Amino acid sequence: MADYDSKHEVSNAGADVNSDVSVEKEAEGGSSPIAATKANEVNSSAASSLTDSLGEAASSIESLIEDHEEEVSENGRTVKRRGVYLLPNLFTTGALFCGFYAVVAAMRGDYETAPIAILFALVFDGLDGRVARLTNTASKFGAEYDSLADMVSFGVAPALVMFSWALGDLGKVGWSAAFVYVACAALRLARFNTQVGVGDPNFFMGLASPAAACIMACAVWVCQDQGWVGDALPIELAIVVAALTAVVAILMVVNVPYHSFKGFDLNGRVPFVAILAVVLVFGLVTVDPPKILLLASLAYALSGPVEQLRRWRS
Repeated sequence: MADYDSKHEVSNAGADVNSDVSVEKEAEGGSSPIAATKANEVNSSAASSLTDSLGEAASSIESLIEDHEEEVSENGRTVKRRGVYLLPNLFTTGALFCGFYAVVAAMRGDYETAPIAILFALVFDGLDGRVARLTNTASKFGAEYDSLADMVSFGVAPALVMFSWALGDLGKVGWSAAFVYVACAALRLARFNTQVGVGDPNFFMGLASPAAACIMACAVWVCQDQGWVGDALPIELAIVVAALTAVVAILMVVNVPYHSFKGFDLNGRVPFVAILAVVLVFGLVTVDPPKILLLASLAYALSGPVEQLRRWRS
């Protein structure tokens, strides 16, 4: 009888435990939708607070950086427009980056990457203006930004690359030649900006700074391929490079006409032989890019004095 009572108590205790567990499960199941709702409310509140914080941060940044505003002519009226055009300025930024990277590469002694970076800057510089004209996104801001980028990519960068590669070994003569190049590039750009729309658009007065930078970059590239870097660079070659730097600098500021090639109509039809000539040019460049580009840029630099002599004779 005692055994029967003890078993009966154990079974009752087990039933009570099971009933308690079931009650707890029911309580948990009943409260889960409420908890989920509260969690969603907390998440929504946190997201709203984050959005408000980002909005306040953006407003603070806008108050620190004044938006650009310039006057433009539309339908004969002068109106003010805020903001800048993105697409052409992206190409200008690409040219600026390439010029800066050329300086960094030269400081590391990488005289193969440095001139190639300057040549890439030439490509970006040639595209930004054309893209602006094709998309009707030309602006005063873009023109000023392009000029400053040209000063870095085609004025400072070539001079520092030349100085790091060869002119530094010449002492005062070397850094003087590099400075003359930078100063003449600045003068060339300043004169060009003040003479926009003046004179024959088919000619530049003075060697354009991108063409001058191409001569400097290709000279470094050719000598790099020949192994004339560091201690292997002959002092006689360094003197020739200093003279070349000074001559190219002077050509940028003298009143010598250079073809601008703006008269070419790229939208019109051309003879089939013109396409064949382009193919042959590409094939010729691929044979030895640094030497071919150097010879082509030197030929263009000499075309100005030749054109001036022709005008004097006529």
